[in-house]
Amino acid sequence: MSRYENDLLLIPGPTPMPPAVLRALSEPAYGHRTPQFSKNLESVTVRLREVFGTDGDVITLTASGTGGMEAAIANVHSPGDKILVVEIGAFGQRWAEISERYGLDVTTLGFEWGTAADPVAVDEALASSGAKSIAFTHNETSTGVTNPTKAILEVANKHGALSIIDAISGLMASELPMDAWGADIVVGGSQKAFAIPPGLAFVGMSERAWKATETATCPTFYFDLPAMRKSLGKWTTAYTGATTLVRALDVALDLLLTDGLEACIAAHHNRASAVRAAVKAMNLRLFPDERVASDSVTAVLPPEGIEPDAMRKDLGKRFGIHLAGGQKSLQGRIFRIAHLGVIEPYQILGALACLEITLRAHGHGGFELGAGVAAAQAYFEGYQG
Repeated sequence: MSRYENDLLLIPGPTPMPPAVLRALSEPAYGHRTPQFSKNLESVTVRLREVFGTDGDVITLTASGTGGMEAAIANVHSPGDKILVVEIGAFGQRWAEISERYGLDVTTLGFEWGTAADPVAVDEALASSGAKSIAFTHNETSTGVTNPTKAILEVANKHGALSIIDAISGLMASELPMDAWGADIVVGGSQKAFAIPPGLAFVGMSERAWKATETATCPTFYFDLPAMRKSLGKWTTAYTGATTLVRALDVALDLLLTDGLEACIAAHHNRASAVRAAVKAMNLRLFPDERVASDSVTAVLPPEGIEPDAMRKDLGKRFGIHLAGGQKSLQGRIFRIAHLGVIEPYQILGALACLEITLRAHGHGGFELGAGVAAAQAYFEGYQG
């Protein structure tokens, strides 16, 4: 971290936390078997159903998003079950790794990083593999790409395949109405658009998914979703609940849903659009095709001769602004600007100004100082949200 006490995290999690959330986190701890916790758990569960777009149960786990992914795989499968994993980046690969660990018969359908999945290819792979289920990423933060989730779900439902979606970085930032689109399992995480610390995972389940738990034989203990569902019926948790995080989530949802879910999604789109306009005005190129670019995080190719990780390090040290680097095969090849959660336009504009200074200090002279900021300003000027 820099010398600043309040650095700005423009990384795809953890994300900046608003003052009201920080105040909630600083309040005294309370018990997980108390009326207060039951009240908070009920409040967040009702609103998580709104976020997920489902009338069904959404389970809150004390775990990271990966814990939610593991729970999703383990609770609806038996060893040897066939699963199709659609992979467009690092987190798509994680679905395959978890599935293999549980002894599933995994077929991976991979696409070039920086592109989205092709529903036609998914259709063909489901037909040829005979997979019981399909797992994929709604929004791939490693590449800055959003998948055509609705189209993939249409294909999955055509084949009767159980659909399992990593929406950890996409929920509240892009559209994914679970019931309307026919999704079976959707996984979320607290440290993304929800604007609270890491530590909670959310798993929304369709009735078809709950039915699948009745015959699944993969072992579970802590991640036993039917046991968690039974406890949720009493507004409690099967094991120790993360009381302070649930209280903070209650406060965060108040803020994020003040104007409704559609407004929250629109705000993410507009921040992303402003950042993309700025990136192009700085004479930089997006890593993905802009038609599939994520509204959660913008992946950028550095100018020739500029080492992105060194540039990011200097940006953090000099200005207290932190961007993300590339992952796995993209390490040292891209940098990423996240715009998740509660981030105001003035923070975006300030970060872009500091990024311009840092890029020029590292030798990128292919733009006029202020060009990126001006492009983002022009976008925000036309957006009244």
